[in-house]
Amino acid sequence: MNAPPKIPTPAKSAKKSSIRSPEAVERRAFMDAADAVAELQRLYAEATGFLRSRFSKAVAEGEPDHRVRAFYPEIRFTTTSYGRADSRLSFGHVAEPGHYAATITQPDLFEGYLTQQIELLVRSHGVPVTVGWSRTPIPIHFAVLGGSDEDGALTVPQDGVLPFLMRDVFDVPDLETTNDDIVNGVGFTYEDGARPLAPFTAQRVDYSLARLAHYTATDPACFQNHVLFTNYQFYMDEFVAYAREALRDPASGYTALVGPMGQTVTPDDPDAPMADPPKMPQMPTYHLEREGNAGITLVNIGVGPSNAKTATDHIAVLRPHVWLMVGHCAGLRNSQSLGDFVLAHAYLREDHVLDDDLPVWVPVPALAEVQVALEEAVADVTQLEGYELKRIMRTGTVATIDNRNWELREQAGPVQRLSQSRAVALDMESATIAANGFRFRVPYGTLLCVSDKPLHGELKLPGMASEFYRTQVSRHLLIGIRAMETLREMPLERLHSRKLRSFEETAFL
Repeated sequence: MNAPPKIPTPAKSAKKSSIRSPEAVERRAFMDAADAVAELQRLYAEATGFLRSRFSKAVAEGEPDHRVRAFYPEIRFTTTSYGRADSRLSFGHVAEPGHYAATITQPDLFEGYLTQQIELLVRSHGVPVTVGWSRTPIPIHFAVLGGSDEDGALTVPQDGVLPFLMRDVFDVPDLETTNDDIVNGVGFTYEDGARPLAPFTAQRVDYSLARLAHYTATDPACFQNHVLFTNYQFYMDEFVAYAREALRDPASGYTALVGPMGQTVTPDDPDAPMADPPKMPQMPTYHLEREGNAGITLVNIGVGPSNAKTATDHIAVLRPHVWLMVGHCAGLRNSQSLGDFVLAHAYLREDHVLDDDLPVWVPVPALAEVQVALEEAVADVTQLEGYELKRIMRTGTVATIDNRNWELREQAGPVQRLSQSRAVALDMESATIAANGFRFRVPYGTLLCVSDKPLHGELKLPGMASEFYRTQVSRHLLIGIRAMETLREMPLERLHSRKLRSFEETAFL
């Protein structure tokens, strides 16, 4: 019998005895937020440029005899006083004296956010922030995605393609700094004991930006501050049609519609075609842009709580001002009709995808500003108000479940629980989106449209669905857009409710 062939193993590189990094710089103190952000931008560009140039050289010339490392820039802040923070604000100040820090990535993308947050922090405490290098290395994958490249696009191949192991030379993503310890409130601190200034570490942000580009096939920079989620493609078609009309109106303030693969429609040619990409992304996304990212993004998350969690996990790092679910649901009351609306004021969570991050015993409250905006939008679009509005809209508990065919189970269990909860509607996404909004401190809301009534013999059959879609989708989407336009005019400090903040919060929103 012939001996099995020997499989060659890659030669192990000797442990690198030296590390090459950008030249060290002294930390600088700033009372001016714009100057602090400019320094963050300078340091980040230097770090990513260094990594990209060294990576290009290694690909072309082979494995270097040293490690290559650059660090994220960071903001640090120290105060010995409690300060005199505006008690009406839910952000912009630290809870108590101490040392605080935040690693920063892609400061060009987050320029407006960083400027606002630093300005509030300095104003609240009268103490400067300092900017310099952190101790957290930038993974080469994120440096390639986040840096500028004058010589053309760079990509990081998978292990085994290059003649050397990537991690022998460059830093790679580290799960210990790419998690949700801060937002989950489990006592995250940096290596030197500094507490977090921001809700996410730089690596966590970079990871999500990469995932967003993958799932939506759009540049994260295109995301607007007001995000609508839906679970049907019909809403996407209506959104594109609405956007084209808005771009025809100079008074609308909208500047472009951006779709998958960067396809763009502008006011100069609002009828420009937008073809489906050769490979449709998992979560098709369109952005109706407005100056200052004040427009509206619509994401088709598809069906299921896992998709809802995935989308909101990653969009949260962009710190949107609000997100809303506008999708279909099963009506649970005989008094409801197909096409009726449900405004969620409570959630029954049986989605199970967030149990480890946000226990089900944690209440997810309705946010008054969002509720009022949604109700006013329904009244505006339907031309009904007051008691008459109750003919087509109910407020109540929305149940979210992880079993799409729940109605096929023995009825005593799920139906009894739904009845005891006083739920008026059931879907597979809304409570997940609301719970993740609560968890990530992003204002949230839900307005659903009844598309079937399985407990009462009205199932979602092809003929019924077609008629429903023709008559209701356009109106439902318009209500969501009107609500977003109302919330856009609301001061940020009012929209970001203190209900979303815990005992000790990060100063940055």
